[in-house]
Amino acid sequence: MLSIARTLMGNPRLLLLDEPSEGIAPVIVEQMAHMILKLKAEGLPVLLSEQNLHFARLVSDRAVIIEGGLKKFDGTFAELEAQPEIRDAYLSV
Repeated sequence: MLSIARTLMGNPRLLLLDEPSEGIAPVIVEQMAHMILKLKAEGLPVLLSEQNLHFARLVSDRAVIIEGGLKKFDGTFAELEAQPEIRDAYLSV
């Protein structure tokens, strides 16, 4: 959270987050999700790399699944749910 706050002090044009929920208490992850949603509502683009599907669903507009440098899926979470072969192959739900 401190790293994100320090980054935001520089008035970035894009916020890139790599696994921000890893090793963080669930209550803090929830607070972080609310903060990310607020930043998005203010117009800050956010690029998120995340394995926590629940967290990613909360804060993301789209999902992209990449394997071996190749894009395997690009779409909304609803579209992802409609493709069980992709969902079951790449996501632990």
